Amino acid sequence: MFTVGVASAGQAQAGITGSKHDFKAKGWGTTEICVFCHTTHNSNITVVNAPLWNHAMTVATFQPYSSTTMQATPVPGQPTGLSKLCLSCHDGTVAIDSYGGRTGTNFVSGGTLVGTDLRNDHPIGFNYDPTLATADGGLKNPNTAVSGVTASGTINADLLANSNKMECSSCHDVHNTFNISKLLVKSNASSALCLTCHVK
Repeated sequence: MFTVGVASAGQAQAGITGSKHDFKAKGWGTTEICVFCHTTHNSNITVVNAPLWNHAMTVATFQPYSSTTMQATPVPGQPTGLSKLCLSCHDGTVAIDSYGGRTGTNFVSGGTLVGTDLRNDHPIGFNYDPTLATADGGLKNPNTAVSGVTASGTINADLLANSNKMECSSCHDVHNTFNISKLLVKSNASSALCLTCHVK
């Protein structure tokens, strides 16, 4: 179960206002914050696990991550689920202001542009479960290892989406709940985020 949005003791809660995902001052047809992704009426109901989705979806074909040492089965393929929502801006093929049926003209650029070649990015869309952790030998058991995002939540409970899926949202919090650089779910100082899952 994916529960990002619940701050642990001592963490200050923030939000989208003032974050990199706050587009209300851009002059893109609205001063609302949530409307770029969500709507109360006439949402795109074909999008799974995206409450009241209002943004255009990418139809790009991606080059997924691959490695001869990756133990995940099946290996990552075309992005789906939550990651596809993120890539619907960050792949650079859909404008940020393409919401509510309108076609926008403002595209992600610079360091936030992931593109369609995902071979040099962290793999997404694979099952991260105890079987993978055992086979890999360098991963923690997601059902028992504490995430550090909430007071006592596990990797599986706090970071993985729908049936142990590693997605963009496993590391990044689109809603900026914790006000951490790069919209991370927890600080990566001394590689703390990486070491949540990886044994090094």
